[in-house]
Amino acid sequence: MNQVTVIIWSCVTVGVLLGICAIVLAVISAKNMKKNREAMRKLQEGIKVGARILFAGGIYGKIVRINNDLIDVEINKSTVIQISRYSIQDVITG
Repeated sequence: MNQVTVIIWSCVTVGVLLGICAIVLAVISAKNMKKNREAMRKLQEGIKVGARILFAGGIYGKIVRINNDLIDVEINKSTVIQISRYSIQDVITG
């Protein structure tokens, strides 16, 4: 009976430690998600006609027209391409 009690308390202790670790990871994850949401909101606010942008693939361009989720980007004097607003990685300021 004494060995069974030790095993049970060991399992309870391990369970409590795993629960504490799960809570800590959840808090850290929530903080990181909030930070990422804020960065994405700020990026989406910067998307305006005339803004210089960097989008997926490392191509720079200037926004010439916005139509909901589709954006026309001028990457050269004679080249305008259409991209999704969600493919923009950065709005270049300055």
